[in-house]
Amino acid sequence: MSCAARAAVRSLWRLRAGTLRPLTAYGRRIGVRFYSSGMTLDNVNRAAVDRIIRVDHAGEYGANRIYAGQMAVLGRTSVGPVIQKMWDQEKDHLKKFNELMVAFRVRPTILMPFWNVVGFALGAGTALLGKEGAMACTVAVEESIAHHYNNQIRTLMEKDPEKYEELLQVIRKFRDEELEHHDIGLEHDAQLAPAYTILKNLIQAGCSMAIYLSERF
Repeated sequence: MSCAARAAVRSLWRLRAGTLRPLTAYGRRIGVRFYSSGMTLDNVNRAAVDRIIRVDHAGEYGANRIYAGQMAVLGRTSVGPVIQKMWDQEKDHLKKFNELMVAFRVRPTILMPFWNVVGFALGAGTALLGKEGAMACTVAVEESIAHHYNNQIRTLMEKDPEKYEELLQVIRKFRDEELEHHDIGLEHDAQLAPAYTILKNLIQAGCSMAIYLSERF
């Protein structure tokens, strides 16, 4: 058997075994292991998975823009390293959902340009209120996202926890990190922000609307 034929046989076997990972648009392998656990394009609830990945991708993108806005205002202050550390974790979250978008052929929300502007404006605007304002924004947003992730975990557990186990692991991990950011915000005087309760409620109302729209559009 020629070298080319042996290579073709190996590729076919890897594909049948579920170990050949999908390609990005640039031809690189992406780190998605869902095919090894039985979660494939053919056997998942596509409507549910599409909604979950689309809205989570939008949420993590929006969170990145919020932290970018905060860093633009507070990056050189004493709280800058704290914000940067949380932003770095959000970058990892967004990277993972970018991979999942490719793996499961999910289109992004059409509202991405809007979230780009609104996210940055929210981050920068609350940062202009000072460290406390930025942290109040973090508490409000991360609390909303954690609640949203809990709802998704509940939905997937009700459908088929074994089939969706690896997606559940991703969501649980990110949920826990969002809760860490929430606690960091409280530790850094979020509740001392001007009109904290009103500000928090307004931001969370906006988050709820963003989730609703990004799931559907």
